[in-house]
Amino acid sequence: MSTPDLAVDHVVKRFAEHVAVESLSFSVERGSFFSILGPSGCGKTTLLRMIAGFTVPDSGDILIGGRSMRDVPPNRRPVNMVFQHLALFPMMSVGENVAFGLARRGVARTERTKRAQAMLERVGLAGAAGKRVDELSGGQRQRVAIARSLVLEPTLLLLDEPLGALDLKLREHMKIELKQLQAAFGTTFVYITHDQSEALVLSDHVAVMNRGRFEQVGTPQTLYYDPQTPFVAGFVGANNRIAGRAESVAGDRVELVTASGWRVASRARGRVSAGDPVTAFVRPEAAVLERAEAALPADQPRHRGKIASLLFDGANSAVLISEQSSQSEFRVALPQTGRFSDLKVGEPVAFTFDPMRAICFADVASSGHG
Repeated sequence: MSTPDLAVDHVVKRFAEHVAVESLSFSVERGSFFSILGPSGCGKTTLLRMIAGFTVPDSGDILIGGRSMRDVPPNRRPVNMVFQHLALFPMMSVGENVAFGLARRGVARTERTKRAQAMLERVGLAGAAGKRVDELSGGQRQRVAIARSLVLEPTLLLLDEPLGALDLKLREHMKIELKQLQAAFGTTFVYITHDQSEALVLSDHVAVMNRGRFEQVGTPQTLYYDPQTPFVAGFVGANNRIAGRAESVAGDRVELVTASGWRVASRARGRVSAGDPVTAFVRPEAAVLERAEAALPADQPRHRGKIASLLFDGANSAVLISEQSSQSEFRVALPQTGRFSDLKVGEPVAFTFDPMRAICFADVASSGHG
Protein backbone atom coordinates (compact mmCIF):
# COMPACT_ATOMS: atom_id res chain seq x y z
CA MET A 1 0.00 0.00 0.00
CA SER A 2 1.42 3.40 -1.01
CA THR A 3 2.28 6.09 1.52
CA PRO A 4 -0.62 8.55 1.92
CA ASP A 5 0.05 12.09 0.71
CA LEU A 6 -1.20 13.41 4.07
CA ALA A 7 -1.22 11.75 7.49
CA VAL A 8 -2.39 13.65 10.57
CA ASP A 9 -1.41 11.90 13.80
CA HIS A 10 -3.14 12.84 17.10
CA VAL A 11 -2.94 16.58 16.40
CA VAL A 12 -4.15 18.95 19.13
CA LYS A 13 -4.56 22.73 19.01
CA ARG A 14 -5.89 24.91 21.82
CA PHE A 15 -6.44 28.65 22.02
CA ALA A 16 -6.49 29.45 25.76
CA GLU A 17 -9.37 27.30 27.13
CA HIS A 18 -10.85 26.59 23.70
CA VAL A 19 -9.90 23.28 22.06
CA ALA A 20 -9.98 24.01 18.31
CA VAL A 21 -8.69 20.58 17.20
CA GLU A 22 -8.93 17.61 19.56
CA SER A 23 -6.49 14.69 19.11
CA LEU A 24 -7.32 14.27 15.42
CA SER A 25 -5.90 11.45 13.27
CA PHE A 26 -6.64 10.69 9.61
CA SER A 27 -4.91 10.11 6.28
CA VAL A 28 -5.55 11.15 2.68
CA GLU A 29 -4.58 8.82 -0.16
CA ARG A 30 -2.49 10.00 -3.08
CA GLY A 31 -4.43 11.60 -5.92
CA SER A 32 -7.73 11.85 -4.05
CA PHE A 33 -10.16 14.71 -3.40
CA PHE A 34 -10.72 14.94 0.37
CA SER A 35 -13.12 17.47 1.89
CA ILE A 36 -13.54 18.61 5.47
CA LEU A 37 -17.13 19.71 6.00
CA GLY A 38 -18.42 21.50 9.06
CA PRO A 39 -20.08 24.61 10.48
CA SER A 40 -18.25 27.83 11.31
CA GLY A 41 -16.07 27.45 14.38
CA CYS A 42 -15.71 23.65 14.15
CA GLY A 43 -11.90 23.82 13.72
CA LYS A 44 -11.56 23.11 9.99
CA THR A 45 -9.63 26.29 9.10
CA THR A 46 -7.29 25.81 12.09
CA LEU A 47 -6.63 22.26 10.86
CA LEU A 48 -5.88 23.46 7.31
CA ARG A 49 -3.53 26.16 8.62
CA MET A 50 -1.63 23.54 10.63
CA ILE A 51 -1.22 21.39 7.51
CA ALA A 52 0.05 24.46 5.61
CA GLY A 53 2.42 25.38 8.46
CA PHE A 54 0.87 28.75 9.35
CA THR A 55 -0.26 27.44 12.75
CA VAL A 56 1.83 25.17 14.98
CA PRO A 57 0.10 22.17 16.67
CA ASP A 58 0.37 21.89 20.46
CA SER A 59 1.04 18.16 20.06
CA GLY A 60 0.88 15.40 17.45
CA ASP A 61 2.46 15.29 14.01
CA ILE A 62 1.61 16.02 10.38
CA LEU A 63 3.29 13.98 7.64
CA ILE A 64 3.21 14.99 3.97
CA GLY A 65 4.44 12.40 1.50
CA GLY A 66 5.57 10.30 4.47
CA ARG A 67 7.80 13.06 5.88
CA SER A 68 7.16 14.77 9.22
CA MET A 69 6.47 18.50 8.92
CA ARG A 70 7.61 19.22 12.47
CA ASP A 71 9.76 22.39 12.35
CA VAL A 72 9.30 22.69 8.55
CA PRO A 73 8.23 26.30 7.72
CA PRO A 74 5.32 26.96 5.31
CA ASN A 75 7.56 27.97 2.39
CA ARG A 76 9.45 24.66 2.60
CA ARG A 77 6.40 22.39 2.65
CA PRO A 78 5.27 20.60 -0.57
CA VAL A 79 1.93 22.35 -0.20
CA ASN A 80 0.09 25.24 -1.83
CA MET A 81 -3.06 26.98 -0.68
CA VAL A 82 -5.98 28.61 -2.52
CA PHE A 83 -8.03 31.03 -0.40
CA GLN A 84 -11.58 32.34 -0.84
CA HIS A 85 -10.11 35.76 -1.58
CA LEU A 86 -7.68 34.65 -4.24
CA ALA A 87 -4.82 37.11 -3.48
CA LEU A 88 -3.92 37.55 -7.15
CA PHE A 89 -1.60 40.49 -7.85
CA PRO A 90 -3.52 43.18 -9.81
CA MET A 91 -0.32 44.91 -11.00
CA MET A 92 0.88 41.70 -12.70
CA SER A 93 -0.41 40.05 -15.85
CA VAL A 94 -2.15 36.68 -15.65
CA GLY A 95 1.02 34.94 -16.86
CA GLU A 96 3.16 36.75 -14.28
CA ASN A 97 0.74 35.75 -11.52
CA VAL A 98 1.00 32.08 -12.50
CA ALA A 99 4.81 32.30 -12.81
CA PHE A 100 5.26 34.17 -9.50
CA GLY A 101 6.13 31.12 -7.40
CA LEU A 102 8.54 29.85 -10.05
CA ALA A 103 10.32 33.23 -10.03
CA ARG A 104 10.63 33.01 -6.24
CA ARG A 105 12.29 29.62 -6.71
CA GLY A 106 14.83 31.07 -9.12
CA VAL A 107 13.49 29.41 -12.29
CA ALA A 108 14.82 31.17 -15.41
CA ARG A 109 12.44 33.62 -17.12
CA THR A 110 12.12 31.66 -20.38
CA GLU A 111 11.38 28.42 -18.54
CA ARG A 112 8.85 29.91 -16.12
CA THR A 113 7.04 31.72 -18.98
CA LYS A 114 6.82 28.42 -20.87
CA ARG A 115 5.55 26.53 -17.80
CA ALA A 116 3.02 29.25 -16.91
CA GLN A 117 1.59 29.27 -20.44
CA ALA A 118 1.36 25.47 -20.48
CA MET A 119 -0.45 25.52 -17.13
CA LEU A 120 -2.90 28.19 -18.30
CA GLU A 121 -3.66 26.02 -21.30
CA ARG A 122 -4.36 23.04 -19.03
CA VAL A 123 -6.89 25.05 -16.97
CA GLY A 124 -8.65 26.30 -20.12
CA LEU A 125 -7.10 29.78 -20.29
CA ALA A 126 -4.83 29.48 -23.34
CA GLY A 127 -3.94 32.94 -24.66
CA ALA A 128 -4.78 34.70 -21.38
CA ALA A 129 -1.17 35.14 -20.17
CA GLY A 130 -0.94 38.77 -21.32
CA LYS A 131 -4.29 39.87 -19.83
CA ARG A 132 -4.74 41.84 -16.64
CA VAL A 133 -6.42 40.09 -13.70
CA ASP A 134 -9.31 42.61 -13.69
CA GLU A 135 -10.15 41.66 -17.30
CA LEU A 136 -11.12 38.17 -16.17
CA SER A 137 -14.43 36.82 -14.86
CA GLY A 138 -14.71 35.42 -11.32
CA GLY A 139 -14.45 31.85 -12.59
CA GLN A 140 -11.40 32.67 -14.73
CA ARG A 141 -9.66 34.30 -11.75
CA GLN A 142 -10.40 31.16 -9.77
CA ARG A 143 -8.64 29.08 -12.41
CA VAL A 144 -5.65 31.45 -12.43
CA ALA A 145 -5.29 30.99 -8.64
CA ILE A 146 -5.39 27.20 -9.07
CA ALA A 147 -2.92 27.34 -11.99
CA ARG A 148 -0.54 29.46 -9.88
CA SER A 149 -0.60 26.76 -7.20
CA LEU A 150 -0.42 23.71 -9.48
CA VAL A 151 2.51 25.03 -11.58
CA LEU A 152 4.67 24.47 -8.48
CA GLU A 153 3.75 20.76 -8.52
CA PRO A 154 2.78 20.51 -4.84
CA THR A 155 2.09 17.17 -3.15
CA LEU A 156 -1.04 18.75 -1.64
CA LEU A 157 -3.29 21.56 -2.79
CA LEU A 158 -5.21 23.04 0.15
CA LEU A 159 -8.41 24.94 -0.69
CA ASP A 160 -10.02 27.15 1.95
CA GLU A 161 -13.68 27.76 0.93
CA PRO A 162 -12.47 28.84 -2.55
CA LEU A 163 -15.98 29.18 -4.04
CA GLY A 164 -17.49 31.18 -1.18
CA ALA A 165 -17.16 34.58 -2.87
CA LEU A 166 -18.77 33.48 -6.17
CA ASP A 167 -22.42 33.91 -7.09
CA LEU A 168 -24.64 30.81 -7.04
CA LYS A 169 -24.63 30.10 -10.79
CA LEU A 170 -20.85 30.43 -11.06
CA ARG A 171 -20.35 28.37 -7.90
CA GLU A 172 -22.35 25.49 -9.43
CA HIS A 173 -20.26 25.72 -12.61
CA MET A 174 -16.94 25.89 -10.73
CA LYS A 175 -17.82 22.79 -8.67
CA ILE A 176 -17.80 20.74 -11.87
CA GLU A 177 -14.65 22.49 -13.16
CA LEU A 178 -12.77 21.86 -9.91
CA LYS A 179 -13.69 18.17 -9.93
CA GLN A 180 -12.52 17.85 -13.55
CA LEU A 181 -9.28 19.75 -12.87
CA GLN A 182 -8.42 17.55 -9.90
CA ALA A 183 -9.07 14.40 -11.93
CA ALA A 184 -6.97 15.71 -14.84
CA PHE A 185 -3.97 16.69 -12.69
CA GLY A 186 -4.14 13.84 -10.17
CA THR A 187 -2.90 16.20 -7.42
CA THR A 188 -4.25 15.49 -3.94
CA PHE A 189 -6.81 18.17 -3.00
CA VAL A 190 -7.74 18.88 0.63
CA TYR A 191 -10.79 21.14 0.59
CA ILE A 192 -12.63 22.81 3.45
CA THR A 193 -16.19 24.06 3.25
CA HIS A 194 -19.37 24.59 5.25
CA ASP A 195 -21.39 23.89 2.07
CA GLN A 196 -22.55 20.26 2.06
CA SER A 197 -23.39 20.35 -1.65
CA GLU A 198 -19.79 21.30 -2.52
CA ALA A 199 -18.41 18.52 -0.32
CA LEU A 200 -20.78 15.85 -1.68
CA VAL A 201 -20.34 16.75 -5.36
CA LEU A 202 -16.57 17.22 -5.34
CA SER A 203 -15.14 14.63 -3.02
CA ASP A 204 -13.93 11.04 -3.01
CA HIS A 205 -14.12 11.13 0.81
CA VAL A 206 -15.60 13.66 3.22
CA ALA A 207 -14.86 14.20 6.91
CA VAL A 208 -17.72 15.82 8.83
CA MET A 209 -16.15 17.96 11.56
CA ASN A 210 -17.83 19.17 14.75
CA ARG A 211 -16.22 20.79 17.80
CA GLY A 212 -12.66 19.90 16.87
CA ARG A 213 -13.34 16.24 16.02
CA PHE A 214 -14.36 14.20 12.99
CA GLU A 215 -17.85 12.77 13.59
CA GLN A 216 -17.62 10.52 10.53
CA VAL A 217 -15.36 10.02 7.51
CA GLY A 218 -16.65 8.28 4.41
CA THR A 219 -17.74 8.54 0.81
CA PRO A 220 -20.45 11.12 0.09
CA GLN A 221 -22.90 8.25 -0.44
CA THR A 222 -22.07 6.66 2.93
CA LEU A 223 -22.49 9.94 4.82
CA TYR A 224 -25.80 10.64 3.11
CA TYR A 225 -27.42 7.21 3.35
CA ASP A 226 -25.76 5.81 6.46
CA PRO A 227 -24.98 8.60 8.96
CA GLN A 228 -23.42 7.28 12.17
CA THR A 229 -24.29 10.20 14.48
CA PRO A 230 -27.20 12.62 14.92
CA PHE A 231 -24.93 15.52 13.95
CA VAL A 232 -24.06 13.93 10.59
CA ALA A 233 -27.71 13.02 9.95
CA GLY A 234 -28.77 16.59 10.66
CA PHE A 235 -25.92 18.35 8.86
CA VAL A 236 -25.51 16.38 5.63
CA GLY A 237 -28.47 16.85 3.29
CA ALA A 238 -32.06 17.83 4.07
CA ASN A 239 -33.74 15.76 6.77
CA ASN A 240 -36.99 15.70 8.70
CA ARG A 241 -36.18 15.54 12.40
CA ILE A 242 -38.77 13.85 14.63
CA ALA A 243 -38.08 13.94 18.38
CA GLY A 244 -39.95 11.74 20.88
CA ARG A 245 -39.65 8.76 23.19
CA ALA A 246 -39.07 5.13 22.19
CA GLU A 247 -42.32 3.37 23.07
CA SER A 248 -41.18 -0.08 21.92
CA VAL A 249 -38.04 -1.67 20.45
CA ALA A 250 -38.05 -4.97 18.52
CA GLY A 251 -34.66 -5.84 17.04
CA ASP A 252 -33.60 -2.67 15.23
CA ARG A 253 -37.18 -1.40 14.76
CA VAL A 254 -38.20 1.44 17.06
CA GLU A 255 -41.73 2.80 17.53
CA LEU A 256 -41.44 6.36 18.81
CA VAL A 257 -44.14 8.72 20.02
CA THR A 258 -43.71 12.49 19.89
CA ALA A 259 -44.85 14.78 22.73
CA SER A 260 -47.92 15.67 20.66
CA GLY A 261 -48.84 12.01 20.08
CA TRP A 262 -47.55 11.27 16.57
CA ARG A 263 -46.41 7.62 16.21
CA VAL A 264 -43.50 6.95 13.88
CA ALA A 265 -41.69 3.68 13.04
CA SER A 266 -37.94 3.85 12.44
CA ARG A 267 -34.66 1.89 12.43
CA ALA A 268 -32.29 2.13 15.40
CA ARG A 269 -28.75 3.36 14.88
CA GLY A 270 -26.70 2.26 17.89
CA ARG A 271 -28.28 1.20 21.15
CA VAL A 272 -31.90 2.26 21.73
CA SER A 273 -34.04 1.03 24.64
CA ALA A 274 -37.74 1.46 25.35
CA GLY A 275 -38.31 4.70 27.24
CA ASP A 276 -35.24 6.46 25.80
CA PRO A 277 -35.60 9.98 24.42
CA VAL A 278 -34.87 9.56 20.71
CA THR A 279 -34.77 11.47 17.44
CA ALA A 280 -35.54 9.98 14.03
CA PHE A 281 -34.27 11.46 10.76
CA VAL A 282 -36.18 10.94 7.50
CA ARG A 283 -35.02 12.22 4.11
CA PRO A 284 -37.72 14.15 2.19
CA GLU A 285 -37.15 11.92 -0.85
CA ALA A 286 -37.67 8.76 1.25
CA ALA A 287 -41.35 9.67 1.70
CA VAL A 288 -44.19 8.83 -0.72
CA LEU A 289 -47.06 11.28 -1.17
CA GLU A 290 -50.61 10.52 -2.37
CA ARG A 291 -53.89 12.39 -2.35
CA ALA A 292 -55.77 9.29 -1.18
CA GLU A 293 -54.55 7.10 1.68
CA ALA A 294 -55.69 3.95 -0.17
CA ALA A 295 -53.11 4.65 -2.92
CA LEU A 296 -50.20 4.27 -0.48
CA PRO A 297 -48.31 0.94 -0.12
CA ALA A 298 -50.30 -1.32 2.19
CA ASP A 299 -47.25 -2.66 4.04
CA GLN A 300 -46.01 0.68 5.41
CA PRO A 301 -47.37 2.95 8.19
CA ARG A 302 -49.66 5.66 6.83
CA HIS A 303 -49.81 9.28 7.94
CA ARG A 304 -52.32 12.00 7.11
CA GLY A 305 -52.05 15.76 6.99
CA LYS A 306 -52.64 18.96 5.02
CA ILE A 307 -50.36 20.92 2.70
CA ALA A 308 -48.88 23.76 4.78
CA SER A 309 -46.51 25.17 2.11
CA LEU A 310 -45.56 24.56 -1.50
CA LEU A 311 -41.80 24.82 -2.06
CA PHE A 312 -41.39 25.03 -5.83
CA ASP A 313 -37.78 24.74 -7.01
CA GLY A 314 -37.96 22.91 -10.32
CA ALA A 315 -36.48 19.42 -9.95
CA ASN A 316 -35.94 20.06 -6.22
CA SER A 317 -39.56 20.92 -5.44
CA ALA A 318 -41.11 19.79 -2.16
CA VAL A 319 -44.12 20.32 0.08
CA LEU A 320 -44.38 20.93 3.80
CA ILE A 321 -47.17 18.85 5.32
CA SER A 322 -48.80 19.58 8.66
CA GLU A 323 -49.26 16.10 10.14
CA GLN A 324 -52.86 15.60 11.28
CA SER A 325 -52.47 14.32 14.86
CA SER A 326 -49.54 16.49 15.99
CA GLN A 327 -49.48 19.45 13.58
CA SER A 328 -45.77 18.65 13.13
CA GLU A 329 -44.27 19.83 9.84
CA PHE A 330 -42.93 17.12 7.54
CA ARG A 331 -41.17 17.80 4.25
CA VAL A 332 -41.75 15.53 1.24
CA ALA A 333 -39.83 15.81 -2.04
CA LEU A 334 -42.12 15.85 -5.07
CA PRO A 335 -41.56 13.49 -8.01
CA GLN A 336 -40.16 15.23 -11.10
CA THR A 337 -43.05 14.06 -13.27
CA GLY A 338 -45.17 17.12 -12.43
CA ARG A 339 -47.92 14.83 -11.13
CA PHE A 340 -48.49 17.10 -8.11
CA SER A 341 -48.06 20.44 -9.88
CA ASP A 342 -51.67 21.39 -9.05
CA LEU A 343 -51.45 20.80 -5.27
CA LYS A 344 -52.83 23.64 -3.17
CA VAL A 345 -52.15 24.86 0.37
CA GLY A 346 -54.70 23.36 2.74
CA GLU A 347 -55.37 20.28 0.58
CA PRO A 348 -55.60 16.99 2.56
CA VAL A 349 -52.95 14.39 1.63
CA ALA A 350 -51.52 11.10 2.89
CA PHE A 351 -47.89 10.05 3.07
CA THR A 352 -45.67 7.20 4.18
CA PHE A 353 -42.02 6.18 4.36
CA ASP A 354 -40.22 2.90 4.81
CA PRO A 355 -39.30 2.65 8.54
CA MET A 356 -35.93 1.17 7.48
CA ARG A 357 -35.12 4.52 5.84
CA ALA A 358 -35.90 6.48 9.02
CA ILE A 359 -32.76 6.42 11.19
CA CYS A 360 -33.30 6.71 14.94
CA PHE A 361 -30.72 7.77 17.55
CA ALA A 362 -31.00 7.74 21.34
CA ASP A 363 -30.06 10.71 23.55
CA VAL A 364 -29.68 13.20 20.72
CA ALA A 365 -29.29 16.04 23.25
CA SER A 366 -26.05 14.60 24.58
CA SER A 367 -24.57 13.90 21.15
CA GLY A 368 -23.22 17.39 20.52
CA HIS A 369 -25.69 18.05 17.73
CA GLY A 370 -26.84 21.60 17.50
